[in-house]
Amino acid sequence: MTETIPGLYLSLPEVLVLWGAVVLLVARRLPPAARRPGTVAAGAVLVPSAIVLGVVGIRWQMLPVLAGAAVASAFALTPLLRRRTGRPARRARWWPGLVGSLACAGLIATGPVAAWAFPVPVFPEPTGDFAVGTRVVQWTDPLRPESFTADPDDRRTVVVQLWYPARKSPAGVPRAQYLGRTQDEARTVSQALADGAGLPAFLVDGVPRARSRAVVDAPLADGGERFPVVLFSPGSGGVRSQNTAWAEELASHGYLVAALDHPYDSSVVFLADGRTIRATTASSGDRAGDEEPAAGWTAVRAADLGFVLTQLERLDLGETHDPLTGRLDTGRAAVAGHSLGGAAALQAARQDRRFDAVVDLDGYPHGPTAPALEQPALALTQEITDGTDPRYLPRLTEALEHNTAKSYRLAIPGARHLTFMDGPLYLPPLPSIVGTLGRTESPRVVAAATLAFLDSTLRGRPDDPADTLRAYGTVSSSGARGPATPPR
Repeated sequence: MTETIPGLYLSLPEVLVLWGAVVLLVARRLPPAARRPGTVAAGAVLVPSAIVLGVVGIRWQMLPVLAGAAVASAFALTPLLRRRTGRPARRARWWPGLVGSLACAGLIATGPVAAWAFPVPVFPEPTGDFAVGTRVVQWTDPLRPESFTADPDDRRTVVVQLWYPARKSPAGVPRAQYLGRTQDEARTVSQALADGAGLPAFLVDGVPRARSRAVVDAPLADGGERFPVVLFSPGSGGVRSQNTAWAEELASHGYLVAALDHPYDSSVVFLADGRTIRATTASSGDRAGDEEPAAGWTAVRAADLGFVLTQLERLDLGETHDPLTGRLDTGRAAVAGHSLGGAAALQAARQDRRFDAVVDLDGYPHGPTAPALEQPALALTQEITDGTDPRYLPRLTEALEHNTAKSYRLAIPGARHLTFMDGPLYLPPLPSIVGTLGRTESPRVVAAATLAFLDSTLRGRPDDPADTLRAYGTVSSSGARGPATPPR
């Protein structure tokens, strides 16, 4: 009942509150015979719906609507009450009513506009043949000390969310909470992300209410098919679930996606022992000065990615009893990441030849460029403009051209840095923030381009991925230590 209606950005109770407020606003302009029943009907719909919102948690976008409804009800009820008591109506000046009506209309209109600008995200339905399941695991590396703390006994721990091909669940089964295992956890993560972006947390209070398309602990898909694996590292301050739409689309096409929370780097991480770890890494804004610490954070993330691949190998071999045992094809593994996570993916591929392909979602390559990549690589980038870091394209080109395997760069017209994660689903659709692709097209393009590349490199599809990638933007290819081919 409280789920957002696609296209309206409002839930059913919110729609009813808005309808009641509008009817109260125009009640005085209705034909005389319709004024009383219209006003009564509006109140009968609005009051219970407002109570429902009060119980489940009202969004800030509805507060101006309720304020407008309260003022409009005074205008609508006054004539009716006078008529009921038999007091004659006094001829009122016209302008106070006009001013009041315009003020009410402005308040009521603010609600749907604000809900459109900061909606509860509605995740796209995955297009693959599989339903999608998800669960969260936590792994500790006994061989690696935690470099962010002074405790010599502290060992590096990562929290990983898995999305996997699943059997279709019965109708009515709840879908997975977005941003956390519970709504309280999701709310904390949302607030931490807002703080990191410099936004008031209330603006994105709809995000923790969202549900994705996956089902928690859904049974694994039937059959004996083994699924290639894709590891994912989020952006600086990002969290494991920041690319949920992308991960669910890949899983629906037969991939297992494992996305990491990196403690002390991700905005907030919840550990099984009850600890909540906040980010301690932060960019100073000085590009040159940030390079050294960013290279260090990238190295930690790259090690995390290699460790998680090891854990997936152990899980597949049955060292721990798990439904995924025997169903993971860790011999076909890709590593991916967004922003700083893209840099970590490139670094992990250089250091760990178990990764067969790498996907960089608009990430600047921090850290050393040696040894050269030996795996096919795909770099998805926004269009390079005068405002782009001038070091970005030369650095990325260097990394791709010195690859001993073929690499591709796809520059997507209209994309911005946040196009490559879930941001377009819940942030204002302003070109300077999320680009111009739109809420539905942004996740579709990024996932489709990724799938074209992974199907070619991990599944051996004979088509050149460049043929598919050209549908989404400007493609250049390089590798085998040769120069890049001109964009087409």
